[in-house]
Amino acid sequence: MGSIQQASATVTGTQAPVIAITELAKSFGSRCILSNLVLTVPAGQSLALIGANGTGKSTLLRMIVRLADADSGRIAVLGEEVGSLRGARLKRFRSRVGVVFQKHNLVARISALSNVVHGVQSRRPGPRSWLQALAPADVRAEAMACLEAVGLADKAMQRADSLSGGQSQRVAIARMLMQRPELVLADEPDASLDPRAGREIMELLFRLTRDKGLTLVFVSHHMAHARRFADRIVGLADGGVALDRRAEACSEAELAAFFEEPEEPAPAEPAAPFAVPVLA
Repeated sequence: MGSIQQASATVTGTQAPVIAITELAKSFGSRCILSNLVLTVPAGQSLALIGANGTGKSTLLRMIVRLADADSGRIAVLGEEVGSLRGARLKRFRSRVGVVFQKHNLVARISALSNVVHGVQSRRPGPRSWLQALAPADVRAEAMACLEAVGLADKAMQRADSLSGGQSQRVAIARMLMQRPELVLADEPDASLDPRAGREIMELLFRLTRDKGLTLVFVSHHMAHARRFADRIVGLADGGVALDRRAEACSEAELAAFFEEPEEPAPAEPAAPFAVPVLA
């Protein structure tokens, strides 16, 4: 990736940034993943993170919600210094950030609606074993509205393990909407889907976040998705930001190098502990 030059164009907004990262560094053992990374994301922007495997895209998303800690540097998100958050403050902060992973992490043996109801737990105290039948009427109604927003109201009472991959990811997005997030992070939400379903999921995620005025940061290994669904594309290489431009200003040739594979794979990362609803 040494042939890729640092782009000078940076997209800025007039509002206070939703994400402000300065001099961020992260290593796994002796391997440096990120070094002195600087990134600012204004409110309402859709940003695509691209780069070969092992360049720190998923690691960066995890550090934004403090599922992983930086070795050094500063991360400020939604006005909070992420590195200083502990306990109840960290839980409240995470309730403001919706996360969509490659694996939808649904509870297989309960209905789609019950899975969506679990999304309210981050912002409204209640029993961890909430099912749709036990939830208050207003919670059930909101969960149904979220399923309707993703086009799955007719599947509300189906068990999660009977849904297709694309339908399961739609339920995961509905569960995220139930949080009423201010920021959405999506780590390759289309990765395990066929091309058509993957495109539909990205279209849905982009439309819902844009309609609600939310900031969206998504990792993509699909050049077409990065160009179509992002206002801005940031490419990671050699530990830092090697490209930062408006999506319409990026050529296919310029982006192609960011989808090449590195010589060494990235170390495995643990699953997100707060992304999976757990029944008591």
